[in-house]
Amino acid sequence: MQIHCSKLVIFISGFIIIASLGYGVYTYVMNVRELKMTKGGFASTTAEFESKIKQLEDEIFQVKKENLVLTNSLIAEQSKNNFFEGQISEIKGSVNVLEKLNETDKELLQKYSKIYFLNENYVPSALTEIDARYLYDKERPLQIHAKVQFFLYNMLENASSSGAGMEIISAYRSFGEQASLKADYKMTYGSGANKFSADQGYSEHQLGTTVDLTTPELGASFTKFVKTDAFGWLTENAYKYGFILSYPEDNTYYQFEPWHWRFVGVALATKLHETNRYFYNLDQREIDTYLISIFD
Repeated sequence: MQIHCSKLVIFISGFIIIASLGYGVYTYVMNVRELKMTKGGFASTTAEFESKIKQLEDEIFQVKKENLVLTNSLIAEQSKNNFFEGQISEIKGSVNVLEKLNETDKELLQKYSKIYFLNENYVPSALTEIDARYLYDKERPLQIHAKVQFFLYNMLENASSSGAGMEIISAYRSFGEQASLKADYKMTYGSGANKFSADQGYSEHQLGTTVDLTTPELGASFTKFVKTDAFGWLTENAYKYGFILSYPEDNTYYQFEPWHWRFVGVALATKLHETNRYFYNLDQREIDTYLISIFD
């Protein structure tokens, strides 16, 4: 009986061992199969990922290519816009120049002394009375071109501050006033009046940009103006305020008139001063280039 029980125990133990081994084998086989399936799944997923990555890389490349095309197009458009803006600016600049020229009296820089003629209807676009403190005869009103007034006052003030005080004895004269003055001179000096007085229509005074100057000491006897400190100061400084000596020594128009100063603008006056040139010896076309800046 004991022997029979022992065999049964051994049988059961063996069965358990065999069952355990079988289960182990089964588990191993299942794990291997699962591992293979997992590997297969991983391989499939990796291939899928790689395919998607390749697809994304292609899409990114295409987007970069399209961006490059767009960037180049944008640069090209910007270049066109800059070009057109430059042209527009040039056109605007030209229009502004033309407008400024159109608004500027074209007579102001003409060579009138025995060359060009101002008709009897010409009157400067804007005349203003000169402050009496700058006049020799305080009771006799005189006028000047309104845009010249600032330059004239500035010049007279600075001259006075430098000890070279001067006063205005004559300024704007109309066509009729010049005719009357010339007639008086002819009665007194005969044909000799042509040496120092212009006929009506040829006088710079009709432009409203010209003054005859004297000093308090000389008064109406301003023919000796050349010997004064005022004339010396004007010779060195008048150009800074846009004024020139119209009839210097040895000019071919009138006798030397050290008292007669004409406003032509700072730019032209400076050019004449620096190059030691004479207004009436310049070609009119060269003079005209300064018209746009006459009041700058």
